[in-house]
Amino acid sequence: MAGVLLCPEECRLRNVPQLVDVGRMGEILAALGVKIQRQDDALTLDASSIGQATAPYELVSQLRASFFVIGPLLARMGVAKVPLPGGCAIGARPVDLHVRGLQALGAEVHIDHGMVYASLKGGHQRLQGAKIYLDYPSVGATETLMMAATLADGETIIENAAQEPEVVDLANFCRSMGAQIHGAGTNAITIVGVSKLHTTDYPIIPDRVEAGTFMVAGAITHSEILVSPVVPEHMTAVIAKLQEIGVRVASEGPTALRILPGDRYRGTDIETLPYPGFPTDMQAQFMALMTLSDGDSVISETVFENRLRHVAELNRMGADIRLKGNIAIVRGVPFLSGAPVVATDLRASAALVLAGLAAQGKTTIQGLHHLDRGYEQLELKLQQLGAKLQRVTNAPA
Repeated sequence: MAGVLLCPEECRLRNVPQLVDVGRMGEILAALGVKIQRQDDALTLDASSIGQATAPYELVSQLRASFFVIGPLLARMGVAKVPLPGGCAIGARPVDLHVRGLQALGAEVHIDHGMVYASLKGGHQRLQGAKIYLDYPSVGATETLMMAATLADGETIIENAAQEPEVVDLANFCRSMGAQIHGAGTNAITIVGVSKLHTTDYPIIPDRVEAGTFMVAGAITHSEILVSPVVPEHMTAVIAKLQEIGVRVASEGPTALRILPGDRYRGTDIETLPYPGFPTDMQAQFMALMTLSDGDSVISETVFENRLRHVAELNRMGADIRLKGNIAIVRGVPFLSGAPVVATDLRASAALVLAGLAAQGKTTIQGLHHLDRGYEQLELKLQQLGAKLQRVTNAPA
């Protein structure tokens, strides 16, 4: 969605879920002058007459991903003003890699009172191609700098780039508008700047984390389910861990996976890492599954420092988890018991739903606003699989 700012013509994105975050991103783009229409799962975005290059603070503070507008705005308008981002409270996630990369591309960037100001310097009409090395393979920084470089003068090389499927998808989207990008999906991406991009109609890849969440739902409830459409090669780490603990995962054609659960599962160790390692966005869901697996499991969260807040909530349901820094030691228990719990972030909310499905008795989860940021109608999809759950609106006290 941020990428459409690069294009002075109308673009269509298909396979777009109805998420709170998608709505918020739409509001931010609308504030910048983008005309947006939704029809079913398609968004038509027209950024031909974007006016101001300032993203509104009250919107950006709610959605971390909104910081992505800085690269495209700067590349196309020569100037951008974007507040420092907000979003889930799972750690610092600084933007210094983005800032240093934009500076390497010839931008003047300074941060003042929580606002990031970026502009072209030295009388240049466009950003200038550069060689950029990222200290950490950050998805956000890789995507921001790749978008900015599409309209830069000359060649840009991003080294130690993130290799996530979403980076490849964004590169393919930009290429469908005429950008010249090579090497996305490897640790070195080369972008040769072009002077202008053109209209496109682009289908977005299926969400590998939503798919992974349903796969764990099948495993934790010992239910056979078919998940589709998915891109199986995006799920390699998740499939490997499920197989390791005793779940069979069968391929049914190129875009479908069938979960064939076992009777008992054995614990395993998980370390979250940048792609192609095990995704941090699946850590909480797997922890719920590990609580009911035989033996001990050790889960190391290396990506975000504040992403184990669901441990206390799972323990309230009878799990046996001990925390030591960013490492959780999970000792399997025979069963979980329903309890009132509170979701602390997006993936924690999904993990508590999964734990609740597998637990004996009734579980009540508060904090569903986190869930709606990343799952479209999760309860409806689970109900269609036979789950007994419902969303209740809290009556005012």
